[in-house]
Amino acid sequence: MANFTVNGQPIEVDANPNTPLLWVIREHLKFTGTKFGCGVGQCGACTVHVNGTATYSCLTPLSAVEGSEVTTIEGLSPNSDHPLQKAWIAEEVPQCGYCQSGQIMRAANLLETTPNPTREEIVAHMSTNICRCGTYSRIIRAIQRAAREV
Repeated sequence: MANFTVNGQPIEVDANPNTPLLWVIREHLKFTGTKFGCGVGQCGACTVHVNGTATYSCLTPLSAVEGSEVTTIEGLSPNSDHPLQKAWIAEEVPQCGYCQSGQIMRAANLLETTPNPTREEIVAHMSTNICRCGTYSRIIRAIQRAAREV
């Protein structure tokens, strides 16, 4: 049994300790906002926060989050009113939308550590997440907008 917190709720999961956190989140806990992209930590679609740090859930074994606080896109804001979520809509960021939860979680991590990032800091921080639709300029604008509103 693994014990940790997800989106503020204590969780006990009976799964193999080597199971990737991504599959525990999606299959055991049914939080499907976190997406499977590549499975090798190259795209960022599976990004969640573990103890406040942006983390690839596809590469993180369940055993690594014992006693930790995990936040998924569903836990970022109870009413989907986080400044980033609002900015994402205002800047019309998504096309297919598949990578967006991972993009938002990565951006939220940036704004927690760097409340007023420069364009260069945004680009560098977000470089770990891939958007196959190529909405990078809109992602940057959305992060800049959210930074102004925080």
